Amino acid sequence: MSKIKDAANTAWNAVQTWTFWKELFIMTAGMAVAALAVNYFLVPGKLIVGSISGLSIVLSGIFEMIGMPVKVSTVIIIINAVLLILAYLLIDKEFGIKTVYTAMILGPLMEMWEKILPTSKLLTDGTSVMGDVWLDLCCFVLLLSASQAILFHINASTGGLDILAKIVNKYLHFDIGASISVAGAIICCSAFAINPFRMVVVGLIGTWINGIVVDYFTASINKRKRVCIISSSHEILRKYIIEELDRGCSLYKVTGGYSGKENVEIQALLTQDEFSSLMDYMKKNDIHGFITAGNVSEIYGLWNKHKRGPIG
Repeated sequence: MSKIKDAANTAWNAVQTWTFWKELFIMTAGMAVAALAVNYFLVPGKLIVGSISGLSIVLSGIFEMIGMPVKVSTVIIIINAVLLILAYLLIDKEFGIKTVYTAMILGPLMEMWEKILPTSKLLTDGTSVMGDVWLDLCCFVLLLSASQAILFHINASTGGLDILAKIVNKYLHFDIGASISVAGAIICCSAFAINPFRMVVVGLIGTWINGIVVDYFTASINKRKRVCIISSSHEILRKYIIEELDRGCSLYKVTGGYSGKENVEIQALLTQDEFSSLMDYMKKNDIHGFITAGNVSEIYGLWNKHKRGPIG
């Protein structure tokens, strides 16, 4: 009983934080975008892009052929329920709990969009919203990839295939986009049950593009600046980075190859806004130095959880 009480207290404390409500809003908005993409661009043309939504379309079509019609949204909920158990056991509790929420609201959000604006009113040729299968594919991939990248950023997912991709990413250390593409390609092949060869090829191409776009969006969201500065005013810069930007930094003794003079190089990982603030500070205070900056898309360790801390 004490463990249950402690868990309940922990959950209640989390609910009272701003981070909880911010992430709840992000998850809901992200899933609303994903549901829109599935409902208007995937389902009408039976595009089987490698996803649980695509697999659900296949299974729904098979059930319909044997005289047992089942809604796509219902099949999505059932498959996600199984995968959520895997998420909780194989990834982590936070990811599992968040994905429970996102996966369970996908079906209802699809129903919501259908009530707000029925698909039948948008179809241009009976099977497509955009009037062309390739345009439908592009719209679906862009919307879904953006949703996936945003949710991965807060340690959540759209459920389904994303859970399998996250498991592969965690244990085999593949890029998340590559994990999505491989798992999705396998699902795409199931489309032979209801779709002609041409549509299966379209789905495979869409799955491949989805992986590339997810990696692009993920890298853009996670992008940070690795800043290296050699300056005689390194102590002033160190204090500014630690006290004003609230970031850690590392100091290295360096020797100039041309001058032979000893100096100190300061390194820090900053967001784009923090990097801009640092450059403005140096300009306003007439601080000179040799500066290099490069983009970093993946950071492990304490940087994301605790702002202050050394990187070296």
